[in-house]
Amino acid sequence: MDFSQAAERISVRFSQKGQNVDTKKIEVKLRRLVDEFGVQPAEAERSVTNELAKELNLPGFGTSAGGSGSAGAKEERPISEIAPGEWVTIEGKVVGILSPPSPAIAQSGIIADATGAIRFVAWSKANAPKMTEGSWYRIESAVVDEYKGVANLKIHSGTAIKPVVEDRALIPSAVKIGELKPGIGSVRAKVVQEWETTHERMLQSGILGDESGTIKFIIWREAGKEKLAVGSVYTIYYAQVDEFNGRLSLNLSTASYMPDEGDIAVSGGDTDIRGTLVHIAPGSGLIKRCPVEGCNRALSRQNYCPVHEIQPKFVYDLRIKGWLDDGKKTHNLLLQRDVVESLTGMTLDAAKELAENNPLGMDEVFLRMRDAILGRYVMCKGREIDNRLLVRACERLKVEPGEHTALLNRAGGAA
Repeated sequence: MDFSQAAERISVRFSQKGQNVDTKKIEVKLRRLVDEFGVQPAEAERSVTNELAKELNLPGFGTSAGGSGSAGAKEERPISEIAPGEWVTIEGKVVGILSPPSPAIAQSGIIADATGAIRFVAWSKANAPKMTEGSWYRIESAVVDEYKGVANLKIHSGTAIKPVVEDRALIPSAVKIGELKPGIGSVRAKVVQEWETTHERMLQSGILGDESGTIKFIIWREAGKEKLAVGSVYTIYYAQVDEFNGRLSLNLSTASYMPDEGDIAVSGGDTDIRGTLVHIAPGSGLIKRCPVEGCNRALSRQNYCPVHEIQPKFVYDLRIKGWLDDGKKTHNLLLQRDVVESLTGMTLDAAKELAENNPLGMDEVFLRMRDAILGRYVMCKGREIDNRLLVRACERLKVEPGEHTALLNRAGGAA
């Protein structure tokens, strides 16, 4: 788009009505709509014309020359029907507020109606009134764009936000995990597993599951957010459904979640892998964890937590990180305490006693566990998430003589 030519066209049209307008300001508005909001050039030109006509009190001037684009934005639309590239007017309830990731953003969150939900972003330059979580609003002439394949509602200087006094019932419908798509979703699911947090801003991460499958979830530290209890069932409303490398995950930072009664028979999703343990990584064996509620991070040898610093009243735990080779692929493994005790034959109490009475301390525990399982042929069951097998159970296997011979012959042929 030639912004200077478009600005000149608009300026000429208004001069014919006896109005002088600043072409430079028009050009700035056009560039902003096209470059920042992804608006189509023709739609941007219509929008700027309509906005100027309104400012100069020229009713009908903008819409008569610009067609139905911006005028159509005044007609209220269901959230489920809006699409990127459109100017829209919606009415909905703000169901979640996010901390702005940049000073350029004044407010962001989730707004929903009876048909669906969408994330909104209000730019600081728009000087738009702040919206309150739990309240209804009418948002007129907002821009719908697309980010990572997901529609977003952008609030700019030409957007009008009006509170809706009437409080309406809004009951979102939950879907199965297997039916989730990128965007905003609600589910009823069971907390299958909790992972060790890897970032100081992370409150909790792990795996949710239902009858249709499993999905990774994450909760960032926000005011009022609480951790989910492993083994419990929750109804989760308005979570962000993100996609990365073809895998979906749930961000619960904007979501509301409530404990639910009953249980869920989580769909298998388990992977059975037979192979040889070819590596036991450092950080395996007896470890120390931060005792601060909600943290549980592994401590350094100096009992240092990256978030809560020195923790002399640490908590002992067992884990094994390693590699399992099935002959075709090497799998990254993570075994928690119960699986470690079963596979190595060493309990947590025995590991603590060994560490406290042996000159090598915790290193001795690592060495004995490594010697006990390294090179062993095993079968591990668990869920493979983000290229790591989260092991639920692991048992040693015996290799039959005939099978062993076949393996040696195959290795010899490959050489």
